[in-house]
Amino acid sequence: MRSLDLIERWPVPSAGAAVVRFDGIVHSNGSTSTVFRLASLSKVIVAWSVLVAVEEGSLALDDAIGQLGCTLRHLLCHAGGYGFEGPEPVATPGRRRIYSNTGIEMAADAVADATGISIGDYVCEALLQPLGMSSTELRGSAAHGMWGSVDDFVRFVGEIAHPTLLADDTVANAISPQFPDLAGVIPGLGTYRPCPWGLGPEVRGDKAPHWTGSTNSPQTFGHFGGAGTMFWIDPVHEISLIALTDRKFDDWADDALRVWPELSDAVLAEDDESVPTT
Repeated sequence: MRSLDLIERWPVPSAGAAVVRFDGIVHSNGSTSTVFRLASLSKVIVAWSVLVAVEEGSLALDDAIGQLGCTLRHLLCHAGGYGFEGPEPVATPGRRRIYSNTGIEMAADAVADATGISIGDYVCEALLQPLGMSSTELRGSAAHGMWGSVDDFVRFVGEIAHPTLLADDTVANAISPQFPDLAGVIPGLGTYRPCPWGLGPEVRGDKAPHWTGSTNSPQTFGHFGGAGTMFWIDPVHEISLIALTDRKFDDWADDALRVWPELSDAVLAEDDESVPTT
């Protein structure tokens, strides 16, 4: 796809990108086999592994975890009342969307406690190995400590589009807004009312401005990370985009929030042009 040539102009040392259509066709450009720090894209991979544990019966989404009234579901969608970092709650569960590394780490710890397997080993056994994501590894925090390649992430988004590890109903729930009326802040973007979020991925909804394209559907879901990484899946257009870089988001945030939507819109426009009319 010509649209992927846009990454060659990004102000980053290295970048790789891929477009994955729901029919299985993949287009890519750049450093697709390079292992990048995924940063907060880790949250979605870990959340998917948590959902595997739920389906296996090791724990349930409505299990109580942490402060009074908080459940695993709350933690996976940043509604548990925990701040960005630190063990102490800062709000009542289910009152507002507070983007939280702590909440994802608590969810990961719950899986480890329930299964007797470290979260790194569990993610590997439950998700990475079955999908052939051989270059992906959890090296630290479950919220932001994963490393991987574009080629591996292509396999992951393909799994979300056509699930083999989770039931279709589980995936539909995961990509749907949880506690949909909650307002919240997306770090680096701003405050949104509401701020929809699924069980791991952010749901675009009507947020504006946004890091996805202006032509992405409201049902688009995905995540971006502090390592200058992002991915989205648009179930209406039946297409997804992955872009990984090795420059911290904070070091080029203004540029990233310009070129990510530009690339997203270019990908969608080019894909629409390639679809034959009947």
